[in-house]
Amino acid sequence: MLHPHQGPPQDPRPGLPPETSLGPLGVRLGPHCPGCFYFLTMGSANGLLSPQGKKPLLSFGVISDVQYADIPDGRSFIGVPRYYRHSLLVLQRAVQKWNNFQNLKFTINFGDIVDGFCPKHQSLNAVEKLVREFEVFKGSVYHMIGNHCLYNLPRNKLLPLLKIPSFDGRAYYDFSPIPEYRFVVLDGYDISAIGWPHDHPNAVEALRFLGEKNPNSEKNSPAGLTGLERRFLMFNGAVGKEQLEWLDSVLQDATKSNQKVVICCHLPLDPGASSKEALLWNYDEVMDLVHRYNCVKVCLGGHDHKGGHSIDSHGVHHRVLEAALECPPGTDAFGYVDVFDDRLLLFGTDRMESTEMIFTP
Repeated sequence: MLHPHQGPPQDPRPGLPPETSLGPLGVRLGPHCPGCFYFLTMGSANGLLSPQGKKPLLSFGVISDVQYADIPDGRSFIGVPRYYRHSLLVLQRAVQKWNNFQNLKFTINFGDIVDGFCPKHQSLNAVEKLVREFEVFKGSVYHMIGNHCLYNLPRNKLLPLLKIPSFDGRAYYDFSPIPEYRFVVLDGYDISAIGWPHDHPNAVEALRFLGEKNPNSEKNSPAGLTGLERRFLMFNGAVGKEQLEWLDSVLQDATKSNQKVVICCHLPLDPGASSKEALLWNYDEVMDLVHRYNCVKVCLGGHDHKGGHSIDSHGVHHRVLEAALECPPGTDAFGYVDVFDDRLLLFGTDRMESTEMIFTP
């Protein structure tokens, strides 16, 4: 995203705090995953084992905010270094490690595959190049769109390249890799001032909304906005009425099928896991709907490059993933998730924090 509120990145290897260590395969073991070393040392030829001696029901890879561009390194407007070419190497190392595990069923890219500073005459080739890198992975790849994707290509060109199942330009969908779980991918730029033709009803609605909520002439500026109002910026967006109705029906069906649900969205859905400036415009409306059901256990996202983790008032975990873009040369930010009946275990590499997300089955 364009507005990450974070300090300069630091290499996690030198000067690790005493409660943090690097496990096998470079997996970072931090204070949020006190049992991770146990999990890693209990690996077997048939996959990792949980503390209870159970194998995961499912394992999958995760990465977010690669934001590749064939341009020199730069900085965000608040001075955070960005490594546009190196992010490609982060992705390549991620795919290599995911393939080495051999038990990952799929991987999820949480959006912003190419950076907004990518020269526009290179946008198509850059997206195609990154898609090819993802396709080296020996399993299914699920993409979602972020604001930087839409700075480069309009929806009608972007969605087919990312193989996102789409009707009328929408980019939300769900899939169920095993009977016990369903994954729901939201389109956080459904109502958005970017990506749609200027006269599209969704773009018109977004511009009207921004006009009401953000008095600045520069709609990416939060100047004068306070508290949660600071999310009303042009590089964010909203889930529209039709998508909310669709989500309601999906959660109804998951409940009837006794499935647990993991929601994936480029934009974060909880203020506790993210800076206010990175939130989905109507995160509160989405979560009000989610909280009417007991099936949603975890919400995963990107966009806010520093990452974060929270548990909301209804016990739903929110994990925002650290950005691949902001990894200094030689460091990484990607991971994989082991899925159990009562928890998701995120094993992060280098700058991606490992996280244990336990919930009521």
